Amino acid sequence: MSQKYDAIIIGGGHNGLICAAYLAKAGRKVLVLEKRHVLGGAAVSEELHPGFTFSVASYVVSLFRPHIIRELNLAKHGYEVIPMDCSFLPLPNGDSLARWADPNRSRREIARFSKKDSEVYPEFSRVMTHMGKLAKTVIDHPAPDITSLNPKELKALFRLGKTFKDLGPELLHLNTKLITMSALDFLDLWFESEVLKAPMSVSGIIGTFQGVRSPGTAYVLLHHYMGQLDGAFRSWGFSKGGTGGISIACANAARSFGAEIRTESGVQQVSIKNGKAQGVVLENGDEILAKSVISNLDPNRTYLKMVGEEHLEEDVLKEVNRYKLRGSSGKVNLALDRVPEFSCRPGVGEHLKGDIAIAPSIDYLEKAFDQAKYGEFSTRPYINAVIPSLTDPSVAPPGKHILSCFVQYAPYHIKERAENWPDHREAFGETVIDTMAEYIPGLRDMILYKQVLTPWDLEQKMGLTEGNIFQGELTLEQLLFQRPVSGYAKYKTSIDKLWMCGSGTHPGGGIMGAGGELCAKTMLQSRAV
Repeated sequence: MSQKYDAIIIGGGHNGLICAAYLAKAGRKVLVLEKRHVLGGAAVSEELHPGFTFSVASYVVSLFRPHIIRELNLAKHGYEVIPMDCSFLPLPNGDSLARWADPNRSRREIARFSKKDSEVYPEFSRVMTHMGKLAKTVIDHPAPDITSLNPKELKALFRLGKTFKDLGPELLHLNTKLITMSALDFLDLWFESEVLKAPMSVSGIIGTFQGVRSPGTAYVLLHHYMGQLDGAFRSWGFSKGGTGGISIACANAARSFGAEIRTESGVQQVSIKNGKAQGVVLENGDEILAKSVISNLDPNRTYLKMVGEEHLEEDVLKEVNRYKLRGSSGKVNLALDRVPEFSCRPGVGEHLKGDIAIAPSIDYLEKAFDQAKYGEFSTRPYINAVIPSLTDPSVAPPGKHILSCFVQYAPYHIKERAENWPDHREAFGETVIDTMAEYIPGLRDMILYKQVLTPWDLEQKMGLTEGNIFQGELTLEQLLFQRPVSGYAKYKTSIDKLWMCGSGTHPGGGIMGAGGELCAKTMLQSRAV
């Protein structure tokens, strides 16, 4: 094709769309190519059953950077998030725990299980909020290159060092523990009640093939404390119309600045000549030229499929092959003919308008992980469920509801081999329904439709290698200047004119938008586009 762009972005997930918006806003000619018929990647809304709009994969939002909303004027383009007020834990003995946005209300609930924990909880929340605010310095800037003597890099290192220095000795020591300890060990420093620690510790295992007792999971816990909604830190919410609403807002912003977006336009490979990316070749054989190519795909797909081993230096190839994905999550989405009520707290109350954790004990969570270690999906898994239709009636017909279940553990590498996951999909879905039915009487009689996504399905449907929802685990050796490849952590790859902007880059996964924003700004500042 004769038309040439300043930048072609492979993948219409939210990071790719944000990258396109920033580049187009700066006057660049940008093309986004998405393989599927719908935009959003894992942040996508689809009507899978008449009248029901599901957040198929990603289902809640908190980490999305507020300055991106302002700079791209996303509210004007349809960005709207409804805050969640409660985290609800049903227990098999008929009791339950609800943690609310109102700290006094939470303290009263926690005090039923531990008076000491109810007194400590506000201080823990204060400290974690403070740590989350300081983490903004890390996640809102490119990762510094610790090997460079470039003044810009030294300035970035100084800024990072000052952030940690400003913590003070006590919080600095706590931060060291936070990035090295397990989620459970870290919570043990504060709390005594397992009823409280179990649902709190699961934030440390989301999207990781580790257990709550695995070292390093405390950082993943912090990762889920960094977010904010409307200035309120540690707040989570539902995107109006499902998480695809965020992606559509990003797409609308990109188009308003002049970006071109094409769906059903799968890319076969990056076109490379003399060691430089010069465009892409589509699955239909068409070639499109560009001054720069940006991949919103994960590092595995970018380097090994879009580029190919023959174009990679040996040390880069080794690091890419060592990069850990290890998908461990699945999703079960249910359309229901009425509101699901929990036997431990009957009625359609405010406790159903947030997230619902099936995490009754630490041993329960560890047993779930034990099965995954040996290549089996958990027969009693950790489940994080939401009923978004209670706060956003637009996603279901009147009187009908959606129950969306994020499930851990469902290892990509089952003992029968990953390609055999379709043979186990039905059993996996039934296990999740069985688990939820222990807490929701008559659940099976309510189900009008179900969608079951295994890690293999997430790979096949959404291009997430091994079904990893973060495009790579958030472990210490895969963060900052080592994400995704040491020496190429500033969005530039080892191939000239080829960049990356997805969750596999710094600062990591979740509906955050930082990868797309920072990639675009880095390219513009270095005049690479």
